[in-house]
Amino acid sequence: MRRSVPRPAGVAMTDPGSAPLGVADRTEAAPVTEHVASAAAVQRLRTEFEFELPRGYVDEAGTVHRDGVMRLATARDELIPLRDMRVQENPAYLSVVLLGRVITRLGSLPLVHDGVVENMFASDLAFLQDFYRQINAEGHTRAGVTCPHCEQPFEVELGGSRLGES
Repeated sequence: MRRSVPRPAGVAMTDPGSAPLGVADRTEAAPVTEHVASAAAVQRLRTEFEFELPRGYVDEAGTVHRDGVMRLATARDELIPLRDMRVQENPAYLSVVLLGRVITRLGSLPLVHDGVVENMFASDLAFLQDFYRQINAEGHTRAGVTCPHCEQPFEVELGGSRLGES
């Protein structure tokens, strides 16, 4: 988005990028450091998160697929499933369609879609629903936990970690 300084009423511009006529001596170019800083922040935004399913999706050939990648959801990802007839008939189907849109990779499958998600084990579906919530609602994949032995609180990284490592 382009930011510009509002032009005083009745002041004409000579050409794009130049100062208004009659105001050149009184105005200076607006600093662009804010725009540059925000552009750099956008470049560092993490949009994809690796995961490992607790059980794994078993395809028709019997191959188990556990490692995958989920991307951040867009507003479109959340709106389009609402028009799906399956979701309109059964609102519980929303998460299946939504996950089918945001999972970008699962094992060696060439394509991940809602048909893959609906054939997953319930524990894997629950895992993916929680994972979706963590990366989209909270903005991170860390969770606060308490040690069962010493009762000290600490954080564990859930995104990209392997099962049993946290």
